[in-house]
Amino acid sequence: MDPDQAAKRAEDALLELALESWRFQKLFGRALSKLDPLEATRFTNQHRYFLGKVESCLGASGMRLVNLEGQQFDTGTAATPLNIADFGPDDTLVVAETIDPIVMNSAGLLRMGTVMLKKVGR
Repeated sequence: MDPDQAAKRAEDALLELALESWRFQKLFGRALSKLDPLEATRFTNQHRYFLGKVESCLGASGMRLVNLEGQQFDTGTAATPLNIADFGPDDTLVVAETIDPIVMNSAGLLRMGTVMLKKVGR
């Protein structure tokens, strides 16, 4: 395998690991909210540490994950809305939930994200 192919495979593997880590940390965050506050403190610190390590490793490779939750959505956004058919053309929409984050690197977009939308004011 030539060096370019090896580098591309390594980047793809890191990207997949980062996306799975992102999904897991969202699940872990929901689980934390169900714990007793005193017990949750230690796990919350571990959660923050984990997020920092993922971000640091991605940054060292020139990649970053972009979470759009709470931001206004428009058709130029680099994310596929799963529920766009639920809204009209004049509705003002925001990202209610990021299913998969956008992945960027220094050259631009690596992978589009996937989101769920809601109407502003709902």
